[in-house]
Formats: sequence, structure tokens, C-alpha cells
Amino acid sequence: MNNFWVPICFLLLTLSISSQISTAQLSPSEVRILFQVQKLLEYPEPLQGWTNWTNFCFLPSSPSLRIVCTNNRLTELTVTGNKTKTSPPNQSTLSKSFSIDSLFTVLTKLSNLKSLSLVSLGLWGPLPTKINRFWSLETLNLSSNSISGEIPASLSSIKNLTSINLADNLLNGSVPDLRPLTFLQEINLGNNTLGPGFPSLGDSIQIIVLRNNSMRSDIPTGLKNFDQLTKLDISYNKFVGHIPSFLLSLPSIQFINLSKNELSGALSSNVTCGKNLIVLDISQNFLIGKLPTCVGSNSKASNRTVLDSWNCLSGGNSKYQHPYSFCHKEALAVKPPAETAGKKEENRTKLGVLLGVIGGIVGVAGVVGLLVLVIIKRAGKREAEGRFDRSMAEKTSVRSSPKHNINARRVPQMMRLPTLGLPPYRGFTLEEIDDATNNFDAANLMAEGSHGQVYKGWLRDGSQVQVRCVKLKQKQLPQNLNQSMEGLSKMRHRHLVSLIGHCTVTYQDHPTASSTVFIVLENITNGSLIDHLTDWRKKEWMKWPQRMAVTIGIARGVQFLHTGVAPGIFGNNLKIENILLDESVSAKISNYNLPLPFQVGSEDPRNGQGISSNSHLNSAEAEKEDIYQLGIILLQVLTGRLIKSATELDELRVQLEKGLMEGPSTLREIVDSSMMGSFAYQSLKTAVEITVNCLSRDPSKRPSIDNVLWNLQYSIQVQEGWTSSGNLSAQM
Repeated sequence: MNNFWVPICFLLLTLSISSQISTAQLSPSEVRILFQVQKLLEYPEPLQGWTNWTNFCFLPSSPSLRIVCTNNRLTELTVTGNKTKTSPPNQSTLSKSFSIDSLFTVLTKLSNLKSLSLVSLGLWGPLPTKINRFWSLETLNLSSNSISGEIPASLSSIKNLTSINLADNLLNGSVPDLRPLTFLQEINLGNNTLGPGFPSLGDSIQIIVLRNNSMRSDIPTGLKNFDQLTKLDISYNKFVGHIPSFLLSLPSIQFINLSKNELSGALSSNVTCGKNLIVLDISQNFLIGKLPTCVGSNSKASNRTVLDSWNCLSGGNSKYQHPYSFCHKEALAVKPPAETAGKKEENRTKLGVLLGVIGGIVGVAGVVGLLVLVIIKRAGKREAEGRFDRSMAEKTSVRSSPKHNINARRVPQMMRLPTLGLPPYRGFTLEEIDDATNNFDAANLMAEGSHGQVYKGWLRDGSQVQVRCVKLKQKQLPQNLNQSMEGLSKMRHRHLVSLIGHCTVTYQDHPTASSTVFIVLENITNGSLIDHLTDWRKKEWMKWPQRMAVTIGIARGVQFLHTGVAPGIFGNNLKIENILLDESVSAKISNYNLPLPFQVGSEDPRNGQGISSNSHLNSAEAEKEDIYQLGIILLQVLTGRLIKSATELDELRVQLEKGLMEGPSTLREIVDSSMMGSFAYQSLKTAVEITVNCLSRDPSKRPSIDNVLWNLQYSIQVQEGWTSSGNLSAQM
């Protein structure tokens, strides 16, 4: 009897499933639309394998593709590719024939679509105004593409929008008024060049991310009405003025990031913090005074993280603060708000009168000056001719640059800082170089490689230096060579083995008119980072805080090379043996790439917008290679192991990734055992995460040096927060 019911049950189940499938089938018109989208997106991997028999409503969901149907209509479409933001068109974007207008013409025919997510697909071109045809759309995510131009004002007419994500594109200009979007809860416009004003938003917003744009304004007072706001990230912009006191006390706020702006003044001492506030980052601004009690070191909120480094704050750890004079000077340099219309008109009238008077004076002076110039020119003509004849008679086969005049106004400020403890940059004569190295005695040879020979030497004042000899291939007139060498004078930084001066010698009678540059560098005597990680006596001192301070120093040195000079310098041969430590155990990068114009064995080394020592890499590739090499150094600092092979590197990287997934106990087995008990877990985890990111096999996924530095600074501040609070429960 039981066997009788089995086929009947099976038949009923089959009919039930068939009925469900038939009711979930997409309409033929929307099926055609999906095939058109597949073609317009140039057949990305997530959309491959579709056929006329594909039942789109029953496709398995994955991180790269999700299709949801309701009542035979498409309501959600999510497609995620692997292309990155870049200037189109190229291999990281869709082809030249791609039309973003055609794509949205097709997509907007999906009249019931509520969620659209097209991420990392290489979309490029301006966002079409017809985007307002998405009548039912609630979620829009077009992040990590190369969409350019301004955000169309028509976006504000999609009344049901709750979430907008246009981050990591090439958008610019002002953000349209989005206050009509009364249901909007989240907006992410990070990593574009939008600005200068803060966007107008409805007060029901919960998350605002404007990180890394071109915003330049005060923080609007209207934010005080945003009672539902939980996250505000406006970091890496140029916001000015004071931090409004209401911002910290918003009832729902949990995360505030105001770092890397031009905010100034002091925070109100009697400000209160919202009970939900967990993270506050106000680092790298021009703030003065003391922190309010609710975010200071004596705050009762033990779970609150506050990052305040590189302001001019008092009452805390001054080691990571600028002097008061720095913030005062920089705040004055910030452009003030625009004048009112009446004031401008008054100034224009005064300016017109003043210019008229000045114009008359200049006209008279010009006529008089012209007469004087004619007289002087005639009188000096004969003398100039005599000097020319004498200079031709005094030419020799060898020329040196005994003097190097530097315009003081063009010297970077860091060169004038007394804290470097270096003499002013100057030119040396060949005789001084010979004297310092004892005529390049072989006993003074320290190293020899692709960057030239390095000799130790002593200047006449008794100070010890290093002299690097680099041969150049002359490509221009000798009298222009000194001007080309001007970039060397900028290579002075606390975390670089800095230059003291140089001497250029040109051999004009040489068939290729070759030149040699003798570069004089400071001498570091406290050993290398390798010494401090392998010598057991020094290693005992290298606990977690000391190691993090060293890595932050290395990152700052790399940041200076990448962004502190123009053009940026990449391909810097970053190896752990090239990291030296001075007497204060501050890291200094040696053997970095110098901005020499014409090195032997290469043509012009300038590729793209930067200088790279690797002739086979352009500046962008060399920049990412520097980040990868920095990741190897971080890995060795974390584990205390010196990496000798690519296999060993891959094994350690995999172990770190595994440790992040499995938790504290696994990480404890990987990191250097001599650091045990000296670090907070969250501090270690942050450092491990950025290290793994630096070691990504895909160069496009490696972070920028600014990102690396921020994470390392965050790690050390978390560590200091736990140490000062005495709460060691999170330490391993």
C-alpha cells in the first residue's frame, strides 16, 4: 500500500515545482533586455554562459551576480566585475565603442527594478540624465568604475532612493540638491573630485561618506538636525573653520572621521559626546587647545577610540603633535570665506581708482627706465665682449661645480628645519671630495652596485659622511647640468638618509661628454633594522610600540618620495637591509632612487609623471612595486623572520591571512615571540591587515602610501589608547 502512494507524491511534487517555475519566468521583453545588457557590458565573466534556455529567476546567487524576480519582473540586478578606476578608455575600462547612454537607455526599461548594482565593470563616460527613468529604484551602486563629469540633477527625482553609492569614480563638480530624496539613508561619494560645497541632503540621512574629494567649505550647521546620522566621513578634503560643538553630541552618531582637512581653532571644553560615539578621528588638521573631557584621555568611555595626532593639541602626548606656531601659521594661510557682494563692490571701486593711479606712475617710470636702459646697454657692450674673449681662453677639459646656488624661497620648508641636525645643502668642489675620501682610497669603499660606488669620508669639520659616485650620460650642454641637478637639494627628510650636497664633474673631451655626480650624504652609525631584529640584545628592546614607530617612519619616508617632491620618485629599492636606524632609533631609508636626469645605461628615466629607477616600469607600476616591497618589510618586522625566497614570502602571507580569519590564538603563533605581552590585539590586527593588502598579487589592489600610513598611525594610537587606559584585556 505504501508503494502505491510514492509515485503519486512524486507526481504532485513535480507538478508543484513546474507550476512555481512557470510563474517565476521573466517576461520575454525583460529576457531580451538582459541579453542586451550582456552585450553592452561586453560579456563580463559573471554574465557569460547565458543561453536561450537560461531561467534567470533561478540562477544561483554569488558575490558577482544576483538576479531577483517578483511576479515575472526583474526587481534586483547586481553585477560585480574585476576592473578598476582609471582614465578611460584603456584595458581597465570598457572599449572605445562602449556607450553609457545606450546602457542606461536599455536598463531604464526595467520598470520594476528596485536595486541596481554595477560595480568594477569599467563603465566610463558621464552619467546620463535619463537615470531618472528608474521610477521604482531604491538602491543605486555604480562604485569602482570610471564614470566622469558631474552628477546629473535628475538623480534627485528618483523619489524612492534609500541608498546611493558612486564612490571610486572620476566624478567632479558640485553635487546637486538631494533634499527631495526624503527616503535617502546612505550616500557614498568617496574618492572622486567633487566639490567645493557640502552637498544638500535631507535630515533622514544615516550615513554620509565624502572621503577624498575636493570639498572646501565650513562644516554646515544644518547637520545639527540630522538626528539619525550614525556615520560621517569627510576625511581627505579641505574643510575649513571650526568643528561645530553639536557634531559630537548628535544622538545617533557612532563614527566621525574629519582627518586630513584644514580645520582649525579649539574644540569647546564643555561639549558633550553622544552615548553611541565609538570612533572620532580629527588627526592631521590645525586644531589647538585641549580635547573635550568626553574624548580626552580621562574619558570614562573605555570603548571609544579617538585619533588626534598631528594637530597642535595640548594636554596629551606631544610626541605626535605639531608646535602651536605650526597650526597658527597654517590656519592663517587657509583661504578665508568669500566676501559679501556689497563689500566686493566697494573693493572694486577702490581698486579701480588705485589701479588708475598706479598705471599713470608706471607709464612715466617706464619711459624714464627705457632711456636709462639704452644708455647702460651701449656703455656695457664693449665690456661684455671683452669678458667673452677671456672666458674662451680660460676653458679647460674638465669642469666641476664648486658652488650650487639655491634660491631660498624654493627650498622645501623641511630643509630649513633645525630638527634635521644637518648643515645647509651646498655644492662641493672636486678637491673637497678627493680630500674627504682620501683620493677614493679602496680602504674607504663601502659598497658597489647599480646605484654606483659608495665611499665613507670625513669633511674638514670632522663630520663623517658617505660619498656616492654616479656616472651620467650627458644629453645637454654642461652649463645646464647644474640646473638639472636642482632636484637633489630637495632630498632632505627625517626618514631618509639625507643629502648634504653634491659635486658635478663634466669631461668635455670625452667622446660621449660623460659626467659624474658625487653625492654627499649623512652617515648613520646605529646599524640597520636587520641588526635590531636579529641581534638578541637589540631585539629585546624592539617591542611592539618600538616596531610600529619604525614602520611609521619608513612609511613617512616613502610618502615623501611619492608625494613630497615633484615629480614623485618611485622604484626606490625598498629592502629591509636599506632601512637604517639613527641614535634615536628613528628609521631612515637609504639607497632610494635619486632624481638624476641621465643615468648610464638608460635614456630619460622619467616615465609618466614620476621618476622610476626601473626602466621596464612606468611610474604607476613602480609606485605599486614600492608598496609591495614595503609590505615585505612590514611582514619581516611583524614576524621577526628574514625572508630569503619568494616561497617563504608566500607562506608567511598565507599564514597572516589565515590568522586574520581564525583569530588571536593563530596570530600569536605567527608574530615574533619576543613581542608577546606588549601589544593590543586590535593594534596588531590593523597592522597585519594593511601588510596583507600591500602584498596583494594584483598591483591595482595594493593601497596608496597615504592609506598605509593612516592605518599604521591608527594601529599605534589604538595601542596607546589601551596602554594609557590600563586595560590589558585586549592584549595578547
